[in-house]
Formats: sequence, structure tokens, C-alpha cells
Amino acid sequence: MSTDTNTAAAALAPAPASDRLDAAAWFAMIAGMSSSFIGIGLARFAYTPLIPPLIQAQWFTAADVVTLGAANFAGYLIGALLGRPLATLMPVRLLLRLLMVAVTAAFFACAYPLSLPWFFVWRLVSGVSGGAMMVLAATSILPHIPPGRRGMASGLIFLGVGLGIAASGTLVPVLLRLGLWETWMGLGAISLLLTAISWFGWPPSVVPAAAPVEAPKETKGLRALYAEYALNALGLVAPMMLLVDFIARGLGKGSDIGALYWALYGAAAIVGPLLAGQAGDRFGFRLSYRVALLLQAVAVAILAVTTSPALIALSTVVIGALTSGVVPLVLGRIHEALPGHPMEQRAAWSRATTAFALFQALAGYGYSFLFAHSGESYALIFACGAASLVVAFLADLKR
Repeated sequence: MSTDTNTAAAALAPAPASDRLDAAAWFAMIAGMSSSFIGIGLARFAYTPLIPPLIQAQWFTAADVVTLGAANFAGYLIGALLGRPLATLMPVRLLLRLLMVAVTAAFFACAYPLSLPWFFVWRLVSGVSGGAMMVLAATSILPHIPPGRRGMASGLIFLGVGLGIAASGTLVPVLLRLGLWETWMGLGAISLLLTAISWFGWPPSVVPAAAPVEAPKETKGLRALYAEYALNALGLVAPMMLLVDFIARGLGKGSDIGALYWALYGAAAIVGPLLAGQAGDRFGFRLSYRVALLLQAVAVAILAVTTSPALIALSTVVIGALTSGVVPLVLGRIHEALPGHPMEQRAAWSRATTAFALFQALAGYGYSFLFAHSGESYALIFACGAASLVVAFLADLKR
């Protein structure tokens, strides 16, 4: 207990000069934020509002559109698995540049619906690139950031995910007024601009020299963290899939009100990583992640038991903030467990990301099946998500 108190007290003190960030560090964080924005935020979340127009314009059938959506999830899992092996073939800085170019090319390619396989391949490419960037971007930047500022840095890097969620409810509808082709080209142009801005921001692939220390072996605690992060995915996918539909159809409020709640979700997702990263720096990542798990469990459970607009709005804010906010918290937990070992940190983060991606995909298909075979019971799906988060919270308390 005294150790935790001392840690919190130290965090409240002014940052020492050694923790100050130079221009290169800020530029690197902007590059990381750009990668999460286009690789996760836009490549994944911007597709959701494009689904109805794709069907209405007869680019693809409804069944094909679902398949194309799954391609990005599958690619994300593949990218999470391949990120580290790819990093052994070339400098990480070069690899990250190529991955951002690949995502940009995918946006432009999707402006041309030449065939279903063509579109599927490019949606898969965007997913692979996003998954690999999730594994590599932060772990290539954080070793160059002073330890006392890494939570803040992680929050800024993953701010891009929240920006992408927000853009899916604001920017994409504006672009769609111009047409589908113009929308994909617009997303490609944004991605190209951010790729250019971040091109020279990536830090050198060689980590600054440090005193040689024997690399630690993976602990039971880290393996438990992977499991908790997988359960976290089960909890988050439920509202990600059904929140808007629950508001629009389940409560009979209509699609316009559903869109307002999604905009609220996106706005919260912007500030979530920054607040979570700051909390990790101040109070430690273990305590901060436990609080995040508990808040998520309560917020998802609220959706299962109430129809109060105020409570649902509060739940939406909490879930939106922590959809992106848990990422820097889990990464911070890994850095705390493996201090001073960037390669081991990257390996552990790759495993955590893979666990999250796998269970995210399983949850998507599993909840869809359960929803269809339960008479479209929103409460059941939200209850399953809340239960997963409760199990993750209790598991973390036991270690």
C-alpha cells in the first residue's frame, strides 16, 4: 500500500527536466497518431456508414458488404500476427512508412468497384496494415519517450483511433453527399496527407543504447493480462455492434437519434486515450486499468437494464472513451512488467493485440448468431458483454 501511495504522490509532482519532450518526440507521436487514425480509425470505422450507400448504389449485395466488412477484421488479426516477423525483415521505420502507403492505396483502390475479389483484397490489405501498425507504431516510439511521459505519449498515439470513430459519424456523411467514388477518394487524400506529414517523424529503428540487462521471461501475470484484454474485446464489441441499432430500432427513437448517440460515442473516444494515458502516468497503469474495466462493466450493464435516455447517454460516453482509452492502459501495463526491454515489450504487445483481435472477431460473429437466434434481444448481448468485463476485472484483482 505504501508503495502505491508513494507512486501516486510522485506522479503528482512536477515533471523533472529529464521528462521533457523535445521536437523529435512530438513529431514521432504525431506520426503514431496519424498511423492509428488512418490504419484503425478510418480503415475500420469509416466503413460502417458506407454500408447502406454501397448497397443502395448496387456496388455490392447486402451479403457481399458483410463479407467485405469481415475482410478488414480478418486482415487486422493477420497483421497483428505478422507485425513482429515483418519487422525482422527491414527497419521498422521503413516498414511503418510502407504500411501507411498500403492503407492509402487501399482507400484509392476501393473507389473502383471492379469486382468483389478486388474490393475484398484491398479491404484485407487495409486490415493487415492496421493490425501491423497497431503492433509496431507505439512500441517503436515509446522507447524514445521519457518514462514519466509514456502514458501521455500512448494516449496521444491512440488518439487517432478516437478521431477515426468521430470522423465516421461526421466527415464520412459529408463526403457521401458528393458520392461514393468521391468519398473513397477523399479518404485516400486524407490518408495520403497524413502519410506525408508523418514520413520523417518516425524515430530511428535502433533504440538508444542502455545498460545491458538480462531479458526477463514472460510471466503468468502477462499471460493473464492477454486473457483480460481478450475478455475486454468481448465486452466492447457488444455496444460497438448494437448501440446505434438499439437506440434506433430497439427503443424506437429512429436513425437520427441513433446517429446523435454515435456522435457522442465518437466525441468521447477522442478524449479517452488522453485521459487514460494521463491516469496511467499519475496513478499507475495497474490501478487505472482496473478502474477502466469496472467502469466499462457498469456502463455496458446499464444498456442491458434501462431505457433512460440520460443513463444511456452516460453509458455511451464511458464506453466511447474507454473503447480507445484501454489501449494505452494495457500497453502501459506491459511496459511496467518489462521495463527497459523494448523488444520483449513489442513481443508482449503483439500477443495482447492478437488476443484482442481474435476475440473481437469471434465476438462479432458470436453476437450476430446469438442476436439472430434470441429474437433480437439487445439485453442479452449487452449482458454477455458486461459479464465478460466483470470476469476480466475479477481476474485482475486476483493477481
